[in-house]
Amino acid sequence: MSEQNFVIVTDVNCDFTPEMVEKLGISVIPMEFSIDGVSYYHYPDAHEMSMEDFYAQIRGGKMPTTTQINQMTYRKFFTPILEEGKDILYICFSSGLSSTWQSSCMAARELEEKFPGRRVISVDSRAASAGEGLLVMYAVRMKENGASMEEIAAWIEENRDYVCHWVLVDDLKHLHRGGRLPAVAAVAGMALGIKPLIHVTEEGKLEAMGKVRGRKKGVDFLFKQIEETCPNPRESIMWIVHTACEDEAKDFLKTVKSTYHPKELYLSEIGPVIGSHTGVGVLAIVFLGTHK
Repeated sequence: MSEQNFVIVTDVNCDFTPEMVEKLGISVIPMEFSIDGVSYYHYPDAHEMSMEDFYAQIRGGKMPTTTQINQMTYRKFFTPILEEGKDILYICFSSGLSSTWQSSCMAARELEEKFPGRRVISVDSRAASAGEGLLVMYAVRMKENGASMEEIAAWIEENRDYVCHWVLVDDLKHLHRGGRLPAVAAVAGMALGIKPLIHVTEEGKLEAMGKVRGRKKGVDFLFKQIEETCPNPRESIMWIVHTACEDEAKDFLKTVKSTYHPKELYLSEIGPVIGSHTGVGVLAIVFLGTHK
């Protein structure tokens, strides 16, 4: 059987647009979030609750909660693919931010026993949002060039430490409330006009890395990180993501495009599962660079 007989799967935290999902030909597992005790699933097309509605509720003071993908969901999603006689390469949301990856590994072992001869490889991206998506994008291109599932998984594990996530956050209360950042970092970002800067570490966790006064200086910081950590912008894939600040994100994209001329440049909005923990006003740029 051909080594190419496998499907690339990821979860909705990669923040692909529906058009990107279709173009890449991948399968995307939805994820659950709740507001006021009502649960919704987020899909790339956000058909259960639009991004606009979700962030309007956040602005109105709602504090959503999120649920990891459990083993039962993985079994339900993976089983039809395995029944078709195909293997699965699953590229997962960071284990540093969720126990989802551990659940996927347990489901994978269980399904490999149920379907002898089939393979389910779950790779921890140690990334979030477009960082995870970027690894999926590279994986699809490797597959198109004839790489095996094992070769792609090994490449991701070797290169995930080079996925730069440079992130400007409006405030840290959501990240602290969700346990993603310690209290001392959250308090430090609460002074008037102070805008926190965070990144994703090699362990796939969020870490506060500084603060600036005002959004403009924050955007300037993101811009500067391209120069400092992206050795060859013209050959790079860059991806800008945001939470409910589309105009600012588009302006940033224009500046990045006219200054650095990246090979490919994408823009998308961060979905409700991650957005529940960040709040509105996040602006970030992601690319493969020198270090995390």
